Amino acid sequence: QVQLVESGGGSVQAGGSLRLSCAASVYTYSRYCLGWFRQAPGKEREGVASIDSDGITSYPDSVKGRFIIFQDNTKNTLYPQMNSLKPEDTAMYSCAAQFGGGYCYTGRKFDYWGQGTQVTVSS
Repeated sequence: QVQLVESGGGSVQAGGSLRLSCAASVYTYSRYCLGWFRQAPGKEREGVASIDSDGITSYPDSVKGRFIIFQDNTKNTLYPQMNSLKPEDTAMYSCAAQFGGGYCYTGRKFDYWGQGTQVTVSS
């Protein structure tokens, strides 16, 4: 049973930083792709970062240079470090997982999703 549980959301002022966590029961799989996504009210879900089992990462231009995705396999945890936050980063953030090979990026299909954690950035 694959489980993804996010935590660490909250409120922060613009320019601040926040680190979310995703407890992910995926690290027994040899090949996986993990992603962080966000969805603001009235907007489509947007991928913000991905990392694969080789540690290769990718980011959209909207967060590149501000967000860093990394994982701690010993703790079965996935993190996005979010810096220089902007009000437009306000959203529900979720982690997702997919297994097997293939190019890992947020545009691919993900079968497993967490419940999400809210991030609010005030100006």
